[in-house]
Amino acid sequence: MDELSISVSIADRSYKLAVEKEQEELVRKAVRMIDNRIKEYSNNYAYKDKQDLVAMVALEYTISYLKMERNNTEREDHLEKKLLTLDTALTDFLKIPVA
Repeated sequence: MDELSISVSIADRSYKLAVEKEQEELVRKAVRMIDNRIKEYSNNYAYKDKQDLVAMVALEYTISYLKMERNNTEREDHLEKKLLTLDTALTDFLKIPVA
């Protein structure tokens, strides 16, 4: 595991992070996405301080994550049902005596 020490800025605050080398670009992209959403919220909504904007971005991304998680669970359930149906069909087929 190659770890890097990087600095990122979110809502005008700097944070030092230790990240795996392979994850650096992913972390930087996430920071850019967060900052872009903060800017969009600041342009469209009234707020007291940046903490309000950070909270709204956190809420938005958490809702998005939970929706994806629910969709994945539904897909997995659907796939499991199809696999069970296929398994039953194959089991029944293999029980047929061959002449």
